[in-house]
Amino acid sequence: MRKFISWTLLILLLIGGGMVYWKYYFVFGEGVKSGVLNYAVKKGNLFKTYEGKLIQEGFGSNKTGTGLTSNQFEFSVENDSIYRILEVNSGKVFDLHYKEYKGVLPWRGNTRYIVDQIIQMRDLKSGSF
Repeated sequence: MRKFISWTLLILLLIGGGMVYWKYYFVFGEGVKSGVLNYAVKKGNLFKTYEGKLIQEGFGSNKTGTGLTSNQFEFSVENDSIYRILEVNSGKVFDLHYKEYKGVLPWRGNTRYIVDQIIQMRDLKSGSF
């Protein structure tokens, strides 16, 4: 009986660990988003994290019947050096590489999207965006 309980606990522990990994550490998707940087801030109650928002070209709708809204990409940043570049370049056009996770960890940021690289940064030219 003791052996059965030990094996059952081990299996449950492995399944639980796998579920935690899949939810919070497995990279579900990655890609590049482009847009004008609206803001980059450091905020949080217990864990201070770096957050930002890109305004993307075009219009979209979050839900049916709500009308038109701007396309916004809200993201978190783990790396201090990336945040410092974003912090002083608000209003410029960025191409940001991000990783998407299925869950949010409070010390990683407020969003499922974590920017890990700046691909390109350029000034906003008249006529675009």
